[in-house]
Parts: sequence; C-alpha cells; structure tokens
Amino acid sequence: MLHLPPERIKSTVILNPIELGKGFDSKTFVLDVKVLLNDEKIINLEIQVSKQDFWTNRSLSYLCSIFQNLESGDDYSKVKPAYHIGILDFSPFPNYPEFYATNKMMNIKKHYIYNDNFTLNVLDLNQIELATEEDKAYKIDYWAKLFKAKTWEDIKMLAQNDNVFEEACETVYKMNQNNEVRYLCEMREEGERILRTYQNMLKRSADTIAEKDIALAEKDAALEESAAKIAELQAQIKELQK
Repeated sequence: MLHLPPERIKSTVILNPIELGKGFDSKTFVLDVKVLLNDEKIINLEIQVSKQDFWTNRSLSYLCSIFQNLESGDDYSKVKPAYHIGILDFSPFPNYPEFYATNKMMNIKKHYIYNDNFTLNVLDLNQIELATEEDKAYKIDYWAKLFKAKTWEDIKMLAQNDNVFEEACETVYKMNQNNEVRYLCEMREEGERILRTYQNMLKRSADTIAEKDIALAEKDAALEESAAKIAELQAQIKELQK
C-alpha cells in the first residue's frame, strides 16, 4: 500500500505487539498495529469492520500521535514520516467512493502539499471494483479480496498462484485453529455486538422520546386551542350577561 518494492524493505519492527493470554480491556477490541519500517517510517495499521461516524477524527488523532515521534534531544529534522492506513469494511465518504485513497495536508488554493511526511491512507473493502490499474499492479485488490473472503475455498482460490498469498493463507488457517486466538476473536465480536446493541437501544430510546415530544407538542397545541375557545366563550357569556 506504500508502493514499495520488497527489496527496499530492510527491516520491520512491531512497536505494539499483541500478547495473547493477557487480560481483556477496552483496548483489546482495537486492532491497530504500529510498525517501524526501515528505521525511518512509522506506520499505524488499523482494521475497522463497524461503521463509525467519528472515524475521520479518530484516524487523524492516531496519525498525529505517531507523527510526534521525536526523541529527547532531537531537532525537527529528525521527525520520521508517519502513515495511518485504515482498512475499512465501510465507506467513510459514500458520496466519493474510492477503493484506495491517499490523503495529505494540502493548500486549498494552490494545491501544493504542505508536508509530505503526514499521510492518511484508506482502503475501502467494499469498493474493490473501483481498483485502478496502479492498485492492481501492486495487488492491493488481491489482498482486499483476502479480507473479504467468506469461506476457506475462497481463500484457497486466492492462494493458488502466489507463494506469498499461500503463506499468508496458511498463517490465517493456523491462527484460526489456535483456541486462544479464536477466543480473542470471539471476545472482540461479542464486544462489538454488545456495543451495537446499546447503540440500537439508545437510538430506539431517542426515537421514542422524539415521538413523545411530538405527541406532547400536539397536546399542548390542542390545549392552547381549547383555552382560546374557552376564552372566546367566556367573552360571549359576558356579552350575553350584559
């Protein structure tokens, strides 16, 4: 996704390794991996399957946090380029569909890049058909199909003609046979299900409150109308009494 040929990758260091068997907390359900590439670039990889209206703010916050990578005593020339790559199962901008998008800070009048060390990439797994020739040349569409595969037969088909894919698929299969990994995945899925349940409950409550507010407003309007009629009748009674 960074358009780097394999021979240019000299080293990769996972800065936040996931240790299986540790206790669960809210962070357990956030699958982001920070990578130091060639000791010169910092990349944050994030996978999100649930639609989040606040994803753009969140992704920027992640990118800003890894852009602050100076060590004590370093000057600003030592800042390492930072990349946030979001692999999403939803479209963050439905009106502007795109399979693989690269976003940088840009001057809105002259259209020049303000800083080339600050990049936010988005891979939309639901827009594979929009893959460009460049995307296909780097096999980004092929990897996206691996994420979207629903059966082992689909994965085996993808792995047939590519040794790298075959190795990746074997790893996926082995990890799925690992009880601890399966437990983590089930816990994550359960956490997301509970979150969706609460969100739907809140939405239903908000809808119910809105309906009650409308009903109360209609009753208030009816009461005001009745009060006006009563006042009119009282005025007529006074006239008759005179």
